[in-house]
Amino acid sequence: MTTDRPRTGPPEEAPAAGRRPVPARIRIMAWVVLLMAAVLVLVNVVVWRALDTAATDRVDRAVSQEISEFQEFAAVGVDPRTGERFTDLDSLFRVHLSRQYPDRYEVIFGHVDEDPGATTPTGRIRQGQEPLFDVSADPGALEDILGAPGARGRLDTPEGALSWEKLRVSPPEGSTAPAGWFVIGYFTDADRVETNRTLRTLALVSLGGLLLAGTAAWWVAGRILAPIRLVRQTAAQITEEDLTRRIDVPGNDDVSALAEQFNAMLDRLEEAFSTQRRFVDDASHELRTPITIVRGHLELMGDDPQERAEVLRLVTDELDRMARIVEELLLLAKAQRPDFLHCSEVSLAELTSDIDAKVRALGDRDWRLDEVGEGTVHLDPQRVTQAMVQLASNAVKYTGPEDTISVGSALSEPAAGQGPVVSFWVRDSGTGIAPQDQAVIFDRFSRGGTAAARGDRPGAGLGLAIVRAIADAHHGDVRVRSAPGAGAAFILTFPVDERSTRP
Repeated sequence: MTTDRPRTGPPEEAPAAGRRPVPARIRIMAWVVLLMAAVLVLVNVVVWRALDTAATDRVDRAVSQEISEFQEFAAVGVDPRTGERFTDLDSLFRVHLSRQYPDRYEVIFGHVDEDPGATTPTGRIRQGQEPLFDVSADPGALEDILGAPGARGRLDTPEGALSWEKLRVSPPEGSTAPAGWFVIGYFTDADRVETNRTLRTLALVSLGGLLLAGTAAWWVAGRILAPIRLVRQTAAQITEEDLTRRIDVPGNDDVSALAEQFNAMLDRLEEAFSTQRRFVDDASHELRTPITIVRGHLELMGDDPQERAEVLRLVTDELDRMARIVEELLLLAKAQRPDFLHCSEVSLAELTSDIDAKVRALGDRDWRLDEVGEGTVHLDPQRVTQAMVQLASNAVKYTGPEDTISVGSALSEPAAGQGPVVSFWVRDSGTGIAPQDQAVIFDRFSRGGTAAARGDRPGAGLGLAIVRAIADAHHGDVRVRSAPGAGAAFILTFPVDERSTRP
């Protein structure tokens, strides 16, 4: 029998449903459409309020005009047909209404108090159409208007809403006839129908504009995001084996700037991978030989103490050589990094003097200091010293005690179209360098024919490659001038930073 136990651990969360992200193109179009819809709704509301207000004002003006005309006619109080004065309101209403021509949406009538038979409906005497609803003939509607406390109001009829206004009229002066009411009204539904028709037209136009705006937003967003799609597609196609793809995006906008930055990132990534591959290839190439030598001696080593000591010496020598190769390869790999240099403001004269003092300890040669530049320069003094020591060390290898080695520096004036430069050099009076070797002397693992002819066992051939890497890091270059039997001169040239100054 099994017993279910309550779980005491934390509850398991349900896996989140995989939701595809909404593409940026759709989001842009949606925001544009929503914003456009909000604007169009606001426009429709404003237009509706404006049309409704205009219709109301139009009715108010018409009512006020009719009231004013009646007041002017009543103030004169003379029948224009006979020239006699009116003696009661019934005749006053009849004569005035006979001169009005209301349409079907207008109601005008007069009412004499306490004399329903004297009521003067508009439809009985006017020249025109019957009103939509004869208010004067409907006792209930008539009572609602005449009994209302205010002078204006709204009456709901079977034919729609009627906006009315009434005027209390006194009998003619000197007459004992009863008083009455002059009433005018307008059916406003006709204006409402016209307003609604206009709003429907505006709504259809707005809907069409919304569809057009959505289509335009979709097209424009597609054009704007095309470079981003290209970036995504290019990124998807990039592999460790192929880092050569780049994005060609014309224009000068933010998206083009993004593509340019992406291309720059690919350049740095490709350079990093190339540096890594080169380091691995170089290390495997150069370390294979010493490893083979070490293994061979260890495998053949016997029990003789003298032989074991000799093998130990050879193995130690090869291990030191491997360590030196790895150190130089790491230095070349670091030369591609932005933090390879640590530049500062240094005195050119002091730096040159320090270099001269250090290289004199490399060997018994006729050391000379040619020239010392004056001024302050912006560079990495340690890397420059490292490059100069390497050049001086090479000069010591290919010269004898009777030869001369000179070092120097100079801060030159700017040439036409160029800025000032600072130069360092090492010259020797040794055997020189063959022309065919000068073209490749700064390549990695290039030892040149001179070393082979002398039977020397030089380093890994990375020293001058390191010198060139230091020059490249300073945005400068290194050159060699030499001829067989005439010595060699290695010249480091760096552009002068704008912060550098002359003495």
